[in-house]
Amino acid sequence: MAVRVLMPKGSDTMTEGKVLKWLKQEGEHVSSGDAVVEIETDKVDMEVETNGEGVLRQVLVREGQTVPVGQLLGVIAPPNEDISAMVKEGQAAPPPAAHAEAKPAPTPKAAAPTPAEQKSAPPVAVGAPSVPPTPPKAHGEAAAPEAEAAPATRAPRDTAIPTRELAASHPAVSAGRDGGRVLASPLARRIAKEKGLDLSQVAGSGPGGRIVREDVDRAVATMETEAAAPAAIRAAASSRPAVQGVAVRAPAAARPVFVPGGPEVHDEPLSTMRKTIAARLSQSLGPVPHFYLTIEVDMRRAMELRESANNLNPDLKLTYNDIIVKAAAAALRAHPEVNASFVGDAIRTYSRVHIGVAVPVDGGGLITPVIWDCDQKSLQQISREAKDLIARARNRKLNPDEYTGATFSVSNLGMMGIEEFSAIINPPESAILAVGALVEKPVVTDHHVGIGHRCRLTLSCDHRVVDGATGARFLQTLKSILENPVYLAF
Repeated sequence: MAVRVLMPKGSDTMTEGKVLKWLKQEGEHVSSGDAVVEIETDKVDMEVETNGEGVLRQVLVREGQTVPVGQLLGVIAPPNEDISAMVKEGQAAPPPAAHAEAKPAPTPKAAAPTPAEQKSAPPVAVGAPSVPPTPPKAHGEAAAPEAEAAPATRAPRDTAIPTRELAASHPAVSAGRDGGRVLASPLARRIAKEKGLDLSQVAGSGPGGRIVREDVDRAVATMETEAAAPAAIRAAASSRPAVQGVAVRAPAAARPVFVPGGPEVHDEPLSTMRKTIAARLSQSLGPVPHFYLTIEVDMRRAMELRESANNLNPDLKLTYNDIIVKAAAAALRAHPEVNASFVGDAIRTYSRVHIGVAVPVDGGGLITPVIWDCDQKSLQQISREAKDLIARARNRKLNPDEYTGATFSVSNLGMMGIEEFSAIINPPESAILAVGALVEKPVVTDHHVGIGHRCRLTLSCDHRVVDGATGARFLQTLKSILENPVYLAF
């Protein structure tokens, strides 16, 4: 039976995607669970797998092309099956908007068809756009605003779907070192082979302990970090001193240098992510009536908390941002009217607190991984989860359900020396907190001048939802928590 490979819908904000690389070539055999094509969405790069089997008969969208969600990318079918009608349909106009915006539910495991059913069933459209299921949590996205999610629909059986979904439903088995059997998804097994990683040494987080791509990515990152540690130490010893609190990043790709007689300008096409950022933020600052509130916080006790926690547990590596995120979650619980959205003819207040943390992406752009239920998690849980999400966000390795659903966002530029700034709200959220640098400065306390450690926090508010007094009370509570962080232990 022929299987359509379609441009999947990686998130509710995604309207188009770019084909980066075909992992299978025309005429090549494709097995169930094989990654067929790598695409660029508005947030991440992802591989699309198929649970169909046959030959990649025809590629309709070449590498580098951008097409709408739901567009036919290629056809997988037995060598002798007629696919002319399917190809002609795919070369016609792109699918209607309603179809492209549909958000199918996870592909169910269907019973294998009987020989009679196989014989009578005609080639069908089986590649509806798919996205990993979003848990029943509050709606909203931080890095790029998302529209109201469309009702879930049932996906057909032979759907080409994103990696994470298939990792759970199509495990692969490889032999362990001890002769046992290791459960792993086909993609995880392929990446492990490329990186020289022994899967028997990797703990699986998928259903039944299966090893999925995220497990392999973490193991590879750990392996590379351990291998690079001696070199990094030598390099640090010989390098110039770094600015305190600023992470040194690899330089961006070199820009063209002006040569007399050569071109004076260079136009670089927008990436899919940059297009989305441009569109969404234009929709935010214009229609959303922003106003800004700034407060200065004494961070001395937060500094003591961080130092004590890291001394007790050196592996924790608690950051100021972890503390601020946890404190913001507690303040949102105390002021639920800030944990809300404007939805046309109503104000929607969320009962759960999901905080997005803005992260710059390698190669340009911004994404906001989401820490769910922040108010219910300990500082240790938030710290560990944030580090994992941020590391994978920088490499564009997040899954769609890891960067959608925020009800409030935190953007921190303090590590870059920025003392104060105003962030743009990411609809449908009603507020975003901009965090400046922790600064040592003279302060007056009880009529005496001394040395203090201060941080300026700026809350951007949607005036349709949050009034000035409401935002001010939220900041007062946040300030009180940060200046008395023992509150976070309760």
